[in-house]
Amino acid sequence: MILNKQPLLIVVLCFILGIFFQDKFFLKQNSIIVILFFSAIIFGFFFLKSQLLFKIRNLLLMIFFFGLGVSFHFYNISDIRKINLKTNETVIFKISKKLNSNLKFKKYEASIVVGNKVFDAIVNVEKAKNELDFNHYYKAKAYLAQPKSPEYDFQFDYSKYLKRKNIFYQCYINGEISSGERSDLSFTEKIKQKRLETLQKISNSEMSFRSREFLKGIILADRTEIDSETVQDFNRSGLVHFLAISGTHIVVIFGMFYFLMMRFSSVSLKKYAIVISLLFIWIFAVFIGFGNSVVRSCIMISVYFIYVLLQRKPDLLHSMALSAFIILMIDTQQIFDVGFQLSFIAVLGIYWLNQPILKYLPRQNNFFKKLIYNTISISVAAQLATLPLVLYYFHQFSLISIVANFIIVPFSELIIIFSFFMTALIGFNVDIGTINLIYDFIINILLKVIHWFADFDAIFFENIPLNLAEVFVLFGIIYFLKFMLDKINFRTVSNVILAVAVFFIVRVSFNIIENQEDEFLVHHYKKENIISMKKGNRVIFWMKSSDDKDKIQQYIINPYVSSRRIKNLEIKNFPASAKMVRFKGEIYELK
Repeated sequence: MILNKQPLLIVVLCFILGIFFQDKFFLKQNSIIVILFFSAIIFGFFFLKSQLLFKIRNLLLMIFFFGLGVSFHFYNISDIRKINLKTNETVIFKISKKLNSNLKFKKYEASIVVGNKVFDAIVNVEKAKNELDFNHYYKAKAYLAQPKSPEYDFQFDYSKYLKRKNIFYQCYINGEISSGERSDLSFTEKIKQKRLETLQKISNSEMSFRSREFLKGIILADRTEIDSETVQDFNRSGLVHFLAISGTHIVVIFGMFYFLMMRFSSVSLKKYAIVISLLFIWIFAVFIGFGNSVVRSCIMISVYFIYVLLQRKPDLLHSMALSAFIILMIDTQQIFDVGFQLSFIAVLGIYWLNQPILKYLPRQNNFFKKLIYNTISISVAAQLATLPLVLYYFHQFSLISIVANFIIVPFSELIIIFSFFMTALIGFNVDIGTINLIYDFIINILLKVIHWFADFDAIFFENIPLNLAEVFVLFGIIYFLKFMLDKINFRTVSNVILAVAVFFIVRVSFNIIENQEDEFLVHHYKKENIISMKKGNRVIFWMKSSDDKDKIQQYIINPYVSSRRIKNLEIKNFPASAKMVRFKGEIYELK
């Protein structure tokens, strides 16, 4: 039975199912007490010697962890805070994290005090204002509002996203900000301030703007000021994982420290080299702010090498499952984070497909070839495994991403090491103009190459409809693909063909169901009304000419098109003089 081969993976999956169950049905406290009571009974059974219990112990273990998942998630969900606040208040706050800026505001996560009430909120500060830091308390007049749920199911629910982070308010500063020195900085806040100062040093360096922002993102996990064109290039070329801090970065940094340790010590000190290298990556994780993706990667690497230190055969699935279990016990909301899902699915994909793919690449008979071809096979395996989730969440894919990863990823380790070296030099105020110029030159070439890949519009597909049923069928195709790559015969090929056929049957069925329905909707963006009229697989959007056309396309039109499986889209503008629209007896005002 699979539970005997991968017991930890299976029980963690049961724990995750329990989290999803509780999030969907939200059992009340009385039900949770009953579940905890039965979980305690099941736990007690494991100490009894009974032939019957021995036969069903696997089932009992799965039920036990399912109940734990339900219970942990219940106690991890914060109730919506009902705080009676005026819309315009004087607030005192300290920042806890800087977020991505938009065209108008700098954004921060902050702890806010209003009267005797303390709560977390998103603080929006006009871009013209000075940068906020961790060394000060701030006081200002602010407009407070609770984020609203979207009008329709196809739109991103920002309020739900914030609630999973225990944030229920947005705060818009609408006056001057006064500040005062803090004398109570915690150790974590001191580290965050040091990171902020390093980021400011990079901003003041003599590199070009795009190189500076690239350096901040690839090493210090700060993408808050990166320009939208660069982000779009990475997204369209399928290389966004390269820009974001991920497992690749942590592995490279670990490998760099381990290489240096072993270079200047004897083989007998290998264990100490591993321990010191693990210590360094955790110091790095603390310095860049304990981001979710960084912590996930550090835990997985640490668990893997603990197996090595204990002289047990490292097991990638055990390491992954234990890492996931540790993270989810601390915060069950992490399972709903897209980055969490993609990172663990990528590891599963590498475990499942890397060796079969590697067999079809040229023979790796020297160190350089092993490095290049292993990097390529790992990248392809991770891309294939995460493709269903990428399509489900982002509804876009470019075929050029396969070629781009072939070319760019093998050099990613050198770029990461060089970037780490540059960050260290800047952080310690070592200004070597020649090295700055070399780094700037290399990164500008890299960004131009990525932009060139991103410009292949003919093979870039967006608004790809995909629901959960189709996602699971796609994962089924990936499952059978391994056996076909291992050994091509009638059975393995027919299994893949059958899985692909099932996918198209499911897809066509959902297309037919969706195309049976006609729909008329009024969408709202800021103060504008946008009207959509859907008939079958065709839709017409009517709106006034607007400076926010790109945002309307991004936040309303594209999500609607992918959700409703639209084949033909048409966008029309109302006459400038139009004041209202009449449809089936109803009148809709145009603002």
